[in-house]
Amino acid sequence: MAARRIILWSITAVMVGGWPAWAGPGGVSKGLRVSENRRYLEYRDGTPFFYLGDTAWELFHRLNREEADRYLANRAAKGFTVVQAVVLAELDGLNDPNPYGHTPLAGNDPTKPNEAYFQHVDYIVNKARDLGLFIGMLPTWGSRWKTGSGIFTPENARVYGRFLGGRYKDGPVIWVLGGDHNPDNERERATIEAMACGIKEGDGGRHLITYHPRGPGLSSDYFHQADWLDFNMYQSSHAARDHDTGVFAEHDYRLQPAKPTLDGEPRYEMLSVGFYVTNAARNVRFDDYDVRQAAYWSLLAGACGHTYGHSSVWQMWQPGRKPVLWASVPWYESLDHAGAFQMGHIRRLFESRPFQKLVPDQSIIVGGPDTGPAKIRAALAGDGSFAFVYSPRGEQFMVRVSAIRAGRIRGTWFDPRYGVTEPIHTTDTPGFQTFVPPTCGRGCDWLLVLDDASAPFPVPGQPSR
Repeated sequence: MAARRIILWSITAVMVGGWPAWAGPGGVSKGLRVSENRRYLEYRDGTPFFYLGDTAWELFHRLNREEADRYLANRAAKGFTVVQAVVLAELDGLNDPNPYGHTPLAGNDPTKPNEAYFQHVDYIVNKARDLGLFIGMLPTWGSRWKTGSGIFTPENARVYGRFLGGRYKDGPVIWVLGGDHNPDNERERATIEAMACGIKEGDGGRHLITYHPRGPGLSSDYFHQADWLDFNMYQSSHAARDHDTGVFAEHDYRLQPAKPTLDGEPRYEMLSVGFYVTNAARNVRFDDYDVRQAAYWSLLAGACGHTYGHSSVWQMWQPGRKPVLWASVPWYESLDHAGAFQMGHIRRLFESRPFQKLVPDQSIIVGGPDTGPAKIRAALAGDGSFAFVYSPRGEQFMVRVSAIRAGRIRGTWFDPRYGVTEPIHTTDTPGFQTFVPPTCGRGCDWLLVLDDASAPFPVPGQPSR
């Protein structure tokens, strides 16, 4: 079995090519919209868009142009589609200048943007466009609009929003309001609403808008009914291992009107586990398995995409800078940690099927862990042509195979660690079947793909030919 898997991995590695042509610079120029079924995002020509984000909160603030080039090229090569970055950054982003000595606002006045600072932002946005990346642009970290400590009012927030919207109306931008904070009073809510209105006035409503809440939390708790909120974002956050991220997606999936949703800040690779709830865990770090588990749980519960994060990358930490939350590996080395590669496997898997048809469906699982770290999650295509079933600990489970409405059903194991596959069998028996993943235990997660054998699907995780 081991030799067979090595051969399969090698074959798959050769077969995997670049990303589809529409994912390059021409793709971002199309712009984005919400899909007709209100569950996913897509390009304006109807091509499905898989939101695969990275949290690079300090990108505009801390990296020079050569460093930004390196970071963006790395993320594009790994298959990321969105980079989330903050204009008025968290780490003293108002007063600590960028690498060229510029701060963003004259006198910290939101109505007086510093042209030199924004020329650097322009450079990064344009570079992202060249690489086929969207910028998930946060106008400001949330502390800037909090009562008593911020610089924003409803009046100047609208002016600032209008400035940003106008400057980047033709850019590859997704607007992300909030910035890790939630509104606690009507004035704070009015400030957020005013900034959203200003952005729409500036860009003519060309770009999608969402909201990044404080975690663990959901934008839908505050703004689901807002006309300006195109899709929801939740933060499942960093409290513990095996925290079921899928419950956030389930919550948003039930809401009306229907809006897409995704995790904008899950547990970060190499971040200390539960740093804000216990001191005992500071020497325990989230690893690539924690990252994968969070992603698959969310996606199979109905999320329209997912965001990755790394403890060193979000803050662009390097020697000579004070580390936040015990960052210890330079950002430029952290770019190639395992979890970042594995996010690309997720995108390839979903894009190898018409993933916009997927609907979360736990009813197809009739046996197997339904709570705890081994919890099985499943999603089924609305037309019954395929299903994904995720076993985070490699525990066996039973599936109602008749959910695949086909004469013959093909089963395949997909390995989330390496993005490779193991065929199981093709059958004409549509009853209840137990599936036993190839390995089990922590770190041995597997995803079962069940297909209509007559459908022209490629090998899971491989591009359509």
